[in-house]
Amino acid sequence: MSDSNTTDFTNPSTFILLGIPGLEAAHVWISIPFCTMYVIAILGNFTILFVVKRETSLHGPMYYFLCMLAISDLVLSTSTLPKTLGIFWFNSREISFSACLIQMYFFHSFSAMESGILMAMAFDRYVAICNPLRYSMILKNSVVAKIGLAVVLRGAMFALPFPLLVRRSPYCTTIIPQSYCEHIAVVKLACAGIRISNCYWLFVVFSVIVLDGSSIAVSYTLILRAIFSLPTKDARLKTFGTCSSHLCVILAFYIPGLFSFLTHRFGHNVPLHFHVLMANVYLLVPPMLNPIIYGMRTKQIRVRLLQLFTNKGT
Repeated sequence: MSDSNTTDFTNPSTFILLGIPGLEAAHVWISIPFCTMYVIAILGNFTILFVVKRETSLHGPMYYFLCMLAISDLVLSTSTLPKTLGIFWFNSREISFSACLIQMYFFHSFSAMESGILMAMAFDRYVAICNPLRYSMILKNSVVAKIGLAVVLRGAMFALPFPLLVRRSPYCTTIIPQSYCEHIAVVKLACAGIRISNCYWLFVVFSVIVLDGSSIAVSYTLILRAIFSLPTKDARLKTFGTCSSHLCVILAFYIPGLFSFLTHRFGHNVPLHFHVLMANVYLLVPPMLNPIIYGMRTKQIRVRLLQLFTNKGT
Protein backbone atom coordinates (compact mmCIF):
# COMPACT_ATOMS: atom_id res chain seq x y z
CA MET A 1 0.00 0.00 0.00
CA SER A 2 2.86 2.37 0.72
CA ASP A 3 4.09 2.05 -2.86
CA SER A 4 0.72 3.00 -4.26
CA ASN A 5 0.62 6.07 -2.09
CA THR A 6 3.72 7.55 -3.70
CA THR A 7 3.26 6.42 -7.31
CA ASP A 8 1.91 8.64 -10.06
CA PHE A 9 -1.07 6.80 -11.59
CA THR A 10 -4.45 7.59 -13.08
CA ASN A 11 -6.78 4.95 -11.63
CA PRO A 12 -5.70 3.82 -8.15
CA SER A 13 -7.30 0.64 -6.88
CA THR A 14 -8.17 2.13 -3.49
CA PHE A 15 -8.23 5.35 -1.52
CA ILE A 16 -7.58 5.72 2.20
CA LEU A 17 -10.09 7.79 4.19
CA LEU A 18 -8.61 9.26 7.37
CA GLY A 19 -11.92 10.05 9.06
CA ILE A 20 -11.38 13.23 11.07
CA PRO A 21 -7.63 13.98 10.96
CA GLY A 22 -6.20 14.99 14.32
CA LEU A 23 -9.10 13.49 16.28
CA GLU A 24 -8.41 9.80 15.64
CA ALA A 25 -8.29 9.07 19.37
CA ALA A 26 -11.80 10.46 19.77
CA HIS A 27 -13.35 8.63 16.81
CA VAL A 28 -15.30 6.23 19.01
CA TRP A 29 -16.74 9.08 21.08
CA ILE A 30 -17.56 11.15 18.00
CA SER A 31 -19.36 8.15 16.53
CA ILE A 32 -21.97 8.23 19.33
CA PRO A 33 -23.67 11.53 18.31
CA PHE A 34 -23.10 10.70 14.63
CA CYS A 35 -24.83 7.33 14.96
CA THR A 36 -27.62 8.84 17.05
CA MET A 37 -28.33 11.54 14.47
CA TYR A 38 -28.23 8.97 11.67
CA VAL A 39 -30.73 6.69 13.42
CA ILE A 40 -33.05 9.65 14.09
CA ALA A 41 -32.77 10.68 10.42
CA ILE A 42 -33.61 7.17 9.19
CA LEU A 43 -36.56 6.69 11.55
CA GLY A 44 -37.89 10.23 11.11
CA ASN A 45 -37.81 10.27 7.32
CA PHE A 46 -39.30 6.79 6.99
CA THR A 47 -42.05 7.91 9.37
CA ILE A 48 -42.81 10.92 7.17
CA LEU A 49 -43.03 8.66 4.11
CA PHE A 50 -45.22 6.15 5.95
CA VAL A 51 -47.65 8.76 7.27
CA VAL A 52 -48.05 10.54 3.93
CA LYS A 53 -48.52 7.26 2.05
CA ARG A 54 -51.05 5.96 4.56
CA GLU A 55 -53.18 9.11 4.89
CA THR A 56 -54.98 10.03 1.67
CA SER A 57 -55.80 13.47 3.11
CA LEU A 58 -52.08 14.28 2.87
CA HIS A 59 -51.87 13.46 -0.84
CA GLY A 60 -51.21 17.02 -1.98
CA PRO A 61 -48.35 19.04 -3.54
CA MET A 62 -46.82 20.18 -0.23
CA TYR A 63 -46.61 16.62 1.10
CA TYR A 64 -45.38 15.20 -2.19
CA PHE A 65 -42.49 17.66 -2.04
CA LEU A 66 -41.94 16.69 1.60
CA CYS A 67 -41.69 13.03 0.56
CA MET A 68 -39.14 13.97 -2.10
CA LEU A 69 -37.15 15.78 0.60
CA ALA A 70 -37.33 12.72 2.89
CA ILE A 71 -36.07 10.40 0.14
CA SER A 72 -33.25 12.83 -0.66
CA ASP A 73 -32.27 12.99 3.02
CA LEU A 74 -32.25 9.19 3.30
CA VAL A 75 -29.98 8.74 0.27
CA LEU A 76 -27.71 11.66 1.18
CA SER A 77 -27.03 10.40 4.70
CA THR A 78 -26.90 6.69 3.81
CA SER A 79 -24.42 7.23 0.98
CA THR A 80 -21.77 8.47 3.43
CA LEU A 81 -22.55 7.72 7.08
CA PRO A 82 -22.19 3.91 7.10
CA LYS A 83 -18.64 4.21 5.73
CA THR A 84 -17.84 6.99 8.22
CA LEU A 85 -19.05 4.84 11.11
CA GLY A 86 -17.00 1.94 9.73
CA ILE A 87 -13.91 4.15 9.97
CA PHE A 88 -14.77 5.19 13.53
CA TRP A 89 -15.64 1.72 14.85
CA PHE A 90 -13.56 -0.75 12.83
CA ASN A 91 -10.77 1.41 11.40
CA SER A 92 -12.06 0.41 7.94
CA ARG A 93 -10.33 3.19 6.05
CA GLU A 94 -9.97 1.68 2.58
CA ILE A 95 -12.51 2.44 -0.13
CA SER A 96 -12.19 1.18 -3.68
CA PHE A 97 -11.76 3.69 -6.48
CA SER A 98 -15.13 2.74 -8.01
CA ALA A 99 -16.93 2.93 -4.66
CA CYS A 100 -15.37 6.35 -4.05
CA LEU A 101 -16.67 7.61 -7.41
CA ILE A 102 -20.15 6.21 -6.71
CA GLN A 103 -20.24 7.80 -3.26
CA MET A 104 -19.07 11.11 -4.74
CA TYR A 105 -21.79 11.00 -7.39
CA PHE A 106 -24.59 10.25 -4.93
CA PHE A 107 -23.39 12.91 -2.49
CA HIS A 108 -23.23 15.72 -5.05
CA SER A 109 -26.31 14.71 -7.06
CA PHE A 110 -28.59 14.43 -4.03
CA SER A 111 -27.19 17.63 -2.50
CA ALA A 112 -28.25 19.43 -5.70
CA MET A 113 -31.59 17.61 -5.66
CA GLU A 114 -32.27 18.65 -2.08
CA SER A 115 -31.60 22.28 -2.92
CA GLY A 116 -33.95 21.99 -5.90
CA ILE A 117 -36.65 20.43 -3.72
CA LEU A 118 -36.37 23.28 -1.21
CA MET A 119 -36.75 25.73 -4.09
CA ALA A 120 -39.85 23.85 -5.29
CA MET A 121 -41.27 23.92 -1.76
CA ALA A 122 -40.74 27.69 -1.64
CA PHE A 123 -42.70 27.99 -4.89
CA ASP A 124 -45.44 25.81 -3.36
CA ARG A 125 -45.71 28.16 -0.35
CA TYR A 126 -45.72 31.19 -2.65
CA VAL A 127 -48.65 29.83 -4.66
CA ALA A 128 -50.51 28.73 -1.52
CA ILE A 129 -50.27 32.18 0.11
CA CYS A 130 -50.22 34.59 -2.84
CA ASN A 131 -52.62 32.70 -5.15
CA PRO A 132 -54.67 30.45 -2.84
CA LEU A 133 -57.71 30.31 -5.13
CA ARG A 134 -55.60 29.02 -8.03
CA TYR A 135 -53.43 26.67 -5.93
CA SER A 136 -55.08 23.44 -7.05
CA MET A 137 -55.09 24.61 -10.68
CA ILE A 138 -51.41 25.64 -10.73
CA LEU A 139 -49.94 22.76 -8.72
CA LYS A 140 -51.75 19.80 -10.22
CA ASN A 141 -50.26 16.33 -9.75
CA SER A 142 -48.86 16.39 -13.28
CA VAL A 143 -47.09 19.70 -12.57
CA VAL A 144 -45.66 18.37 -9.31
CA ALA A 145 -44.38 15.28 -11.15
CA LYS A 146 -42.72 17.44 -13.82
CA ILE A 147 -41.08 19.63 -11.16
CA GLY A 148 -39.82 16.52 -9.36
CA LEU A 149 -38.45 15.06 -12.59
CA ALA A 150 -36.70 18.34 -13.44
CA VAL A 151 -35.11 18.45 -9.98
CA VAL A 152 -33.85 14.85 -10.30
CA LEU A 153 -32.49 15.35 -13.81
CA ARG A 154 -30.74 18.60 -12.85
CA GLY A 155 -29.05 16.99 -9.85
CA ALA A 156 -28.05 13.92 -11.86
CA MET A 157 -26.59 16.01 -14.71
CA PHE A 158 -24.78 18.44 -12.40
CA ALA A 159 -23.04 15.60 -10.54
CA LEU A 160 -22.11 13.47 -13.56
CA PRO A 161 -18.89 15.38 -14.49
CA PHE A 162 -17.47 15.05 -10.96
CA PRO A 163 -16.52 11.34 -11.12
CA LEU A 164 -15.51 11.74 -14.79
CA LEU A 165 -13.07 14.53 -13.90
CA VAL A 166 -11.71 12.50 -10.98
CA ARG A 167 -11.23 9.40 -13.15
CA ARG A 168 -9.08 11.22 -15.73
CA SER A 169 -6.64 12.74 -13.21
CA PRO A 170 -3.30 11.17 -12.17
CA TYR A 171 -2.75 10.97 -8.40
CA CYS A 172 0.39 11.33 -6.30
CA THR A 173 -1.24 9.99 -3.13
CA THR A 174 -4.38 8.05 -2.23
CA ILE A 175 -4.81 9.37 1.31
CA ILE A 176 -7.96 11.50 1.60
CA PRO A 177 -8.07 13.70 4.75
CA GLN A 178 -11.84 13.32 4.94
CA SER A 179 -14.44 10.79 6.09
CA TYR A 180 -16.09 10.42 2.67
CA CYS A 181 -15.24 11.02 -0.99
CA GLU A 182 -16.03 14.66 -1.57
CA HIS A 183 -15.00 15.89 -5.02
CA ILE A 184 -12.78 18.79 -4.01
CA ALA A 185 -11.04 16.70 -1.32
CA VAL A 186 -10.19 14.01 -3.89
CA VAL A 187 -8.99 16.26 -6.73
CA LYS A 188 -6.60 18.02 -4.36
CA LEU A 189 -4.62 14.75 -4.38
CA ALA A 190 -4.02 15.00 -8.13
CA CYS A 191 -0.54 15.54 -9.55
CA ALA A 192 -1.85 17.40 -12.61
CA GLY A 193 -3.60 20.75 -12.71
CA ILE A 194 -7.12 20.83 -11.29
CA ARG A 195 -8.29 24.10 -12.84
CA ILE A 196 -11.12 22.48 -14.82
CA SER A 197 -12.33 20.59 -11.74
CA ASN A 198 -12.20 23.75 -9.63
CA CYS A 199 -14.06 25.81 -12.22
CA TYR A 200 -16.80 23.23 -12.63
CA TRP A 201 -17.11 22.86 -8.84
CA LEU A 202 -17.55 26.62 -8.51
CA PHE A 203 -20.11 26.61 -11.32
CA VAL A 204 -22.19 23.95 -9.56
CA VAL A 205 -21.92 25.69 -6.19
CA PHE A 206 -22.98 28.97 -7.80
CA SER A 207 -25.89 27.31 -9.60
CA VAL A 208 -27.12 25.45 -6.55
CA ILE A 209 -26.52 27.87 -3.68
CA VAL A 210 -26.74 31.26 -5.41
CA LEU A 211 -29.45 30.63 -8.01
CA ASP A 212 -31.61 28.36 -5.83
CA GLY A 213 -31.07 30.62 -2.83
CA SER A 214 -32.02 33.68 -4.87
CA SER A 215 -35.20 32.00 -6.12
CA ILE A 216 -36.13 31.07 -2.56
CA ALA A 217 -35.38 34.63 -1.38
CA VAL A 218 -37.61 36.10 -4.11
CA SER A 219 -40.42 33.69 -3.22
CA TYR A 220 -40.27 34.61 0.45
CA THR A 221 -40.03 38.32 -0.28
CA LEU A 222 -43.34 38.04 -2.14
CA ILE A 223 -44.76 35.81 0.59
CA LEU A 224 -43.82 38.26 3.36
CA ARG A 225 -45.27 41.15 1.38
CA ALA A 226 -48.54 39.23 1.08
CA ILE A 227 -48.49 38.33 4.79
CA PHE A 228 -47.93 41.92 5.96
CA SER A 229 -50.81 43.09 3.79
CA LEU A 230 -53.26 40.94 5.76
CA PRO A 231 -55.65 42.99 7.92
CA THR A 232 -55.22 41.36 11.35
CA LYS A 233 -52.27 40.24 13.45
CA ASP A 234 -53.80 36.79 14.02
CA ALA A 235 -54.16 36.26 10.27
CA ARG A 236 -50.54 37.30 9.72
CA LEU A 237 -49.25 34.95 12.42
CA LYS A 238 -51.37 32.04 11.21
CA THR A 239 -50.23 32.49 7.61
CA PHE A 240 -46.58 32.90 8.57
CA GLY A 241 -46.88 29.71 10.65
CA THR A 242 -47.49 27.74 7.45
CA CYS A 243 -44.04 28.86 6.20
CA SER A 244 -42.04 28.60 9.40
CA SER A 245 -41.25 24.89 9.03
CA HIS A 246 -39.91 25.39 5.53
CA LEU A 247 -37.81 28.38 6.61
CA CYS A 248 -36.21 26.33 9.41
CA VAL A 249 -35.40 23.52 6.96
CA ILE A 250 -33.86 26.00 4.49
CA LEU A 251 -31.60 27.46 7.18
CA ALA A 252 -30.59 23.98 8.39
CA PHE A 253 -29.53 23.00 4.86
CA TYR A 254 -27.91 26.15 3.46
CA ILE A 255 -26.01 27.49 6.50
CA PRO A 256 -23.77 24.39 7.05
CA GLY A 257 -23.41 23.99 3.26
CA LEU A 258 -22.37 27.59 2.76
CA PHE A 259 -19.95 27.41 5.69
CA SER A 260 -18.40 24.21 4.29
CA PHE A 261 -17.95 25.88 0.89
CA LEU A 262 -16.37 29.01 2.39
CA THR A 263 -13.90 27.02 4.50
CA HIS A 264 -12.95 24.96 1.43
CA ARG A 265 -12.41 28.08 -0.63
CA PHE A 266 -11.05 30.62 1.83
CA GLY A 267 -10.52 28.94 5.20
CA HIS A 268 -6.85 28.09 4.82
CA ASN A 269 -6.27 28.85 8.51
CA VAL A 270 -9.26 26.79 9.68
CA PRO A 271 -8.11 23.57 11.42
CA LEU A 272 -8.65 20.56 9.19
CA HIS A 273 -10.55 18.60 11.82
CA PHE A 274 -13.00 21.47 12.27
CA HIS A 275 -13.64 21.65 8.54
CA VAL A 276 -14.23 17.87 8.32
CA LEU A 277 -16.59 18.03 11.28
CA MET A 278 -18.60 20.79 9.60
CA ALA A 279 -18.71 18.79 6.36
CA ASN A 280 -20.24 15.91 8.30
CA VAL A 281 -22.66 18.23 10.09
CA TYR A 282 -23.87 19.31 6.65
CA LEU A 283 -24.68 15.66 5.90
CA LEU A 284 -26.23 14.79 9.27
CA VAL A 285 -28.11 17.76 10.68
CA PRO A 286 -30.58 18.53 7.84
CA PRO A 287 -31.71 14.88 7.43
CA MET A 288 -32.17 14.63 11.20
CA LEU A 289 -33.94 17.98 11.67
CA ASN A 290 -36.24 17.95 8.63
CA PRO A 291 -38.67 15.25 9.85
CA ILE A 292 -38.56 16.65 13.40
CA ILE A 293 -39.37 20.17 12.21
CA TYR A 294 -42.17 19.07 9.92
CA GLY A 295 -43.46 16.51 12.39
CA MET A 296 -43.69 19.04 15.22
CA ARG A 297 -44.73 22.17 13.32
CA THR A 298 -47.05 20.76 10.65
CA LYS A 299 -50.42 20.19 12.27
CA GLN A 300 -51.70 17.64 9.76
CA ILE A 301 -48.67 15.36 10.20
CA ARG A 302 -48.68 15.79 13.98
CA VAL A 303 -52.38 14.90 14.19
CA ARG A 304 -51.96 11.83 11.95
CA LEU A 305 -49.01 10.58 14.00
CA LEU A 306 -50.98 10.96 17.23
CA GLN A 307 -53.93 9.12 15.67
CA LEU A 308 -51.70 6.27 14.53
CA PHE A 309 -50.11 5.86 17.97
CA THR A 310 -53.47 6.22 19.74
CA ASN A 311 -55.09 3.60 17.53
CA LYS A 312 -52.21 1.22 18.16
CA GLY A 313 -52.46 1.84 21.87
CA THR A 314 -56.20 1.13 21.98
